[in-house]
Amino acid sequence: MFAEELKAFRRLGLRHVLLQILNFASVIASGLMIWKGLGLITNSESPIVVVLSGSMEPAFYRGDLLFLTNPPNQRYQTGDITVYKIPGADIPIVHRVLETHDTPGKVKKSQCVWLSLFLSMPLNSYDRPGITPMPKQLMLTKGDNNHVDDIELYQGLEWLERKHIVGKVRGFVPYVGYVTIAMNDFPQLKYALLGGLGLLALLQRE
Repeated sequence: MFAEELKAFRRLGLRHVLLQILNFASVIASGLMIWKGLGLITNSESPIVVVLSGSMEPAFYRGDLLFLTNPPNQRYQTGDITVYKIPGADIPIVHRVLETHDTPGKVKKSQCVWLSLFLSMPLNSYDRPGITPMPKQLMLTKGDNNHVDDIELYQGLEWLERKHIVGKVRGFVPYVGYVTIAMNDFPQLKYALLGGLGLLALLQRE
């Protein structure tokens, strides 16, 4: 079945094969760098996600590709569509913010260090009047197509915190993510695709 490809592979020579391997590795490395760059720009660990269930229909359907941002200085509002991930869970969840509440927060350690260094204030004086702690935002979410909220999904947590939020949905492309779903449902397809791309890279003459 692959007789012609194997003959072509033998004719290429070791030097050419190594060069093509390096080219293929550089493509993979470039993709990873772009992904990390997007993460830094959007302040999100995963700036692009795929909808895996129908819990957000009719807003989003299974296979839709979502684009996220997570601005650190913007509050999440009721009605925002967010992607969150609970510690220990493998798959992030796309649901809408149902409620939000603020609780008194604490001054961050970095703020205390700044006050100590530049204002000649001891580290234990951050609770004095005029220094306002950052409030902590708590959120409750729910899928548009679900009958109940997400408390059962929080694995013992009563509310989501900002640290659980991956990002806010800013845009989407319908159904493009079905390729990712197919590769997750059928791992053999993923390996076959990667193997085919690698073989094409090795056999490419230019």
